[in-house]
Amino acid sequence: MNYLNAEKKQELFNQYGKSNTDTGSPESQIALFSYRISHLTNHLKQNRHDYGTQRALLRLVGKRRSLLDYLKRVDIERYRSIIKELNLRK
Repeated sequence: MNYLNAEKKQELFNQYGKSNTDTGSPESQIALFSYRISHLTNHLKQNRHDYGTQRALLRLVGKRRSLLDYLKRVDIERYRSIIKELNLRK
């Protein structure tokens, strides 16, 4: 079972990017990383000793953090909108 198939990616890119082929914009990348992070977090709740997945999760969080920092530096309004849409801050 693959949790991240092509249809799900298209849906994410269509919802958060400029179009469904917009795979490179920071917003679409952040949305994709957030989806993967939530999936890996649920996996780790059931498999606490899966250290490979834990490492992959930390790398994804770091990549998302870098993209968010970039977006904040370049365009603060886009940063605020993606934070609000994805509900990343409490």
